[in-house]
Amino acid sequence: MFKHFLSVGGWTLVSRVTGFVRDVMLAAVMGIGPVADAFVVALRLPNHFRAIFGEGAFNSAFVPTYARTREEDAAKARLFADRVFTLMLIAQVALLVGAFVGMPWIVRLLAPGFSEDPSKFALAVTLTRITFPYLLFITLVTLLSGLLNAHERFAAAAAAPVLLNASIIAALALAFVFPTAGHAAALGVAIAGVLEFLLVWGEARRAGLAPGFARPRFDRPMRGFFKTLGPAVIGSAGVQIAMFADTIIASFFPTGAVSSLYYADRLYQLPVGVIGIAAGTVLLPEMSRRLAGGDAAGAHRAQNRAFGLTLALAAPFAVAFLAIPDLITAALFKRGAFDAAAAQRAGAVLSAYAVGLPAVVLIRSAVASFHARSDTTTPVIAALLAVAVNVGLKLVLMNRLEVVGLALATAIGAWVNLVLLVALAYRRDWTAPSAVLGKVLAAVLGASLLLALYTMVAQAPIARATAQVSSWREEIALGLLGIGGALAYGLALLLGLKLFGVRLRGT
Repeated sequence: MFKHFLSVGGWTLVSRVTGFVRDVMLAAVMGIGPVADAFVVALRLPNHFRAIFGEGAFNSAFVPTYARTREEDAAKARLFADRVFTLMLIAQVALLVGAFVGMPWIVRLLAPGFSEDPSKFALAVTLTRITFPYLLFITLVTLLSGLLNAHERFAAAAAAPVLLNASIIAALALAFVFPTAGHAAALGVAIAGVLEFLLVWGEARRAGLAPGFARPRFDRPMRGFFKTLGPAVIGSAGVQIAMFADTIIASFFPTGAVSSLYYADRLYQLPVGVIGIAAGTVLLPEMSRRLAGGDAAGAHRAQNRAFGLTLALAAPFAVAFLAIPDLITAALFKRGAFDAAAAQRAGAVLSAYAVGLPAVVLIRSAVASFHARSDTTTPVIAALLAVAVNVGLKLVLMNRLEVVGLALATAIGAWVNLVLLVALAYRRDWTAPSAVLGKVLAAVLGASLLLALYTMVAQAPIARATAQVSSWREEIALGLLGIGGALAYGLALLLGLKLFGVRLRGT
């Protein structure tokens, strides 16, 4: 599992790095103005639908069902995949046609505040029509990725998102031939969907796993799939409702609020994607396979390893986002149309998101306790309760803290979700935290405190040392803090683990 985690995490890291380059270009070209706000809505809408119907709900229903069917009969598993592929394609084509016709109403629902600015609203509608075909292809990519993951072939699926970033970067480089940079970036999104599909389809064909068309029949595997898919869709929709709420509320704030949320979220998603989602992606088929073979203890050991690795790798990001958010956003984005005020605004949002980062990176691994046993109902209950807390807090905090309040509510909701998942799994003996995991948590906490102390002490000397630098001052300061912090955290963590006699791979 450790090798697969590194494979998925490594490719996800490449995706996040290229995503950072993409966002630097977006920030430099668009800043946080009306074109940026419109493009963010155009990008988020297909992503919201993908998260509801695609990777979130689909993987949790498809992978365990496919794994069990494959244990019984490989031919049945292949037929099951063909039938699901056919149904997904039909549903996505219908959704694409309906969305294209009804796009003005959809955008008005997602960003009602844009209606007060007719030009920004019209641009958002146009850009979303361009990006929406991405949903069709990326949903099929999700199915193919699930098949590959179930056969322990993780690389192509993990590498696919790199193509989205590369496509947008290439499109932005040609922005001068488009009406706006938003039009260029939106077309890049649509092209990326095709490229990602071709990548994973090619890998599936080489592995002999590419699905074909088959007349849907609701036999036992299909009934089991839809039985778990329904609650999973509701659960995914609940999480997306909270994200919809962010966009809806932010659309009423002054221009730039939607963009500030976007840029802060992109930084926040770096550890979430590289660490949290990578761990969950590898853990679910691992737990499903072990439970199908009657090895519950092995499944719990795999989950403990995922928990330990996830926290050890994510903790320094949380400390950095809390301690130096303004420096991070300034160093990474402050150029072109993205000025110091925009960096400070995005930094404030980033620090609020950081409060919930440890919980967010662990949720995917915690949910595996239920999805590996085809229980998608319990995570739905936990997610909906967390969403209720999240949205309620948004309404309370938005007046005083504006976009920062939206991010803080998201962070608190994530903690509610994680606590509920772990508590419910523990009551059913579906998770078994070990003493070794407790020692890892103690070592991570100690290393994090040392990192926070280092950051507080080192900021002033580094600021004085770089004060006379005329250009790249923030970048140099962030680099020096980052290198020193990485060394301090890494050494402290290794020392703590050694004192406790723990190896992360043996958690």
